[in-house]
Amino acid sequence: MDDVTLCSLASGSSGNCTYLATANTRLLIDAGISTRRIRTHLKELGTDVDELDGVCVTHEHSDHVQALPLLNGKHGVPLYGNAGTIKSLAHKSKFADLRWKVFASGQPFEIGDFHFQPFSIPHDAFDPVGFVVTAHGHRIGFATDMGLATSLIRHQLKGCHVLILETNHDRILLDESDRPWSLKQRIAGRQGHLSNEEAAALLKEIAGPELQRVYLAHMSQDCNQEELAESCIRMTLKEMKREDVVVEMTYPKQPSAVWRTRKVEETVRTVIQDELVLRD
Repeated sequence: MDDVTLCSLASGSSGNCTYLATANTRLLIDAGISTRRIRTHLKELGTDVDELDGVCVTHEHSDHVQALPLLNGKHGVPLYGNAGTIKSLAHKSKFADLRWKVFASGQPFEIGDFHFQPFSIPHDAFDPVGFVVTAHGHRIGFATDMGLATSLIRHQLKGCHVLILETNHDRILLDESDRPWSLKQRIAGRQGHLSNEEAAALLKEIAGPELQRVYLAHMSQDCNQEELAESCIRMTLKEMKREDVVVEMTYPKQPSAVWRTRKVEETVRTVIQDELVLRD
């Protein structure tokens, strides 16, 4: 299989942006941090903003779209969004003149090496989506900013090799926080965000033998803790006898660990070759 690279550049209520690439195609899923930060992190990954082939937008909330005007207007990066997202952003002056390539929720589309399957998710936005993205036989699921794991979501996310899965809050910490009651209700509601326990329940239903890695994403800094989210997910994987699945964190102010398929395959190949040398 050819190389596929994935890295969360930022994740959380302050900004969301994920890098996805092959040797021929470089994309962002959302761009909710500054263009300067995006450029810095891309350089660390060996590429640049001007080499991007597109940004695919899940929905119009500010923590997912901050850099779109500069990326599209100054750097000419193509933007991909559905009609609901585009219409909602068009009412804001800084987003009014953006040039879009329109996809329809539920209808697949392609960008270079990547095949996208967008699917509707329940969140308090105009027409929010998650994505299953496939390239060179690798299937990657993006499922954040959703208050409920619907049957459609569970169906779409089955068979993924990598999942970017929302673990937004711990329910006890949310209940005990100083946030207004109305905000607590919104976060925990059907159009809000998944708790650790809800994410674990979803993972239990969708994790197949292909699953290699789970990134825990969009974590609240006030109403969650890394160790709580990680413990909840690891416990579920242990119950499923899937402790082989790697659990990675994402962060609001720094990139995550990089998932790169070729690196994994070369490591396996090297181990096999070393064993053969030892036997000889």
